[in-house]
Amino acid sequence: MAQTALAVGATAALLATAAPAASAAPTARNGVCELGEFCLYYGADATGSVSDFDGSIANYGSTQPSCYDFKSPGAGQGQCVKNNARSAWNNTTAHVVKVYFNSNYGGSNVTYNPGGKGNLGSLTLENASQLFEWVS
Repeated sequence: MAQTALAVGATAALLATAAPAASAAPTARNGVCELGEFCLYYGADATGSVSDFDGSIANYGSTQPSCYDFKSPGAGQGQCVKNNARSAWNNTTAHVVKVYFNSNYGGSNVTYNPGGKGNLGSLTLENASQLFEWVS
């Protein structure tokens, strides 16, 4: 009986070590533009500090400490995103993301398809919210 328990324990230990590691989910708001996130940059052409998101934001907020801010080291770190973003990268595979001129998804917008990136164009320094939409 002791040999059976030992064999079962050894088999369980072997299976536990052979199991593949689960892939890590993105960690939104850590200043790293990971797969599955939408990222806004303080500078043009994806330069400067980055602010990373994993969902819709109705209002970026305009004052510290309650605003969404740029997280990573670089120009703009710690500043509020609202009306300060110059470029974006949609690092998702399943969402179209729209950046809006006004809070609550109002006014004109710039659309980023999955994998899309670029400068905010007419919304450079005039951005207040973002909406994630499922790709159909």
